[in-house]
Amino acid sequence: MRSSLPWYFGLPVVWLCLAAAPLAQQTASPGQSSSKTHRPASARSKSLAPGGIENGVYRNGSLGLTYKLPFGWVDRTADLREGANDPSKAQVLLAVFERPPEATGETVNSAVVILAEDADSYPGLKSAAQYFGPLTELSKAKGFTVVHEPYEFALGAKTLVRGDFQRELGPAGTKTGAAPVSMHQSILAMLARGYVISFTFLGADEDEVEELVGNLSFAGAKGIPPKPVK
Repeated sequence: MRSSLPWYFGLPVVWLCLAAAPLAQQTASPGQSSSKTHRPASARSKSLAPGGIENGVYRNGSLGLTYKLPFGWVDRTADLREGANDPSKAQVLLAVFERPPEATGETVNSAVVILAEDADSYPGLKSAAQYFGPLTELSKAKGFTVVHEPYEFALGAKTLVRGDFQRELGPAGTKTGAAPVSMHQSILAMLARGYVISFTFLGADEDEVEELVGNLSFAGAKGIPPKPVK
């Protein structure tokens, strides 16, 4: 029998962490409390529009972004939203996979996940770069190594913060001398509308990840413009 990679190796590490508990609750910054800082009731009453997929393109007018889905990919956004531990603190905006996550295979199940986390869950958070402190710790705990420390990343007219990670999964199949399987993961983050918005891109190599990142665009940048909010 051939050896297959479990389905969960196709899920980005961020989602694996959030499925158990919100990222901010798992790792608090040194000297800071993990208790939630409450924003005014009027601000809390505002919710972030989840956006939606139409004609193969995810659009979110509230954030002014679009993501062009790779042809034939599987949308599991609704399923992962239902599995969220605390939807009030972490909301899945988009979760798409190259193949169904429950299907096993000998290659990495490439994926794109967009999350929105309540920024108030991170006491003292003032920039997206600070978000990578606990995120990097959790990535290392999941077996990832840091390829590039967080850095500014321009996407059209928008500047985000990006970190790159890699994980070796071992050889594919049972053949002697089989090449090892690697997971390459890049995470982009920004602060918007009181949320930390993270974009996780998972692929089998750096070229694939860069191609996935290239499908993301913001209003005013080259690409498919978001539809006006009605």
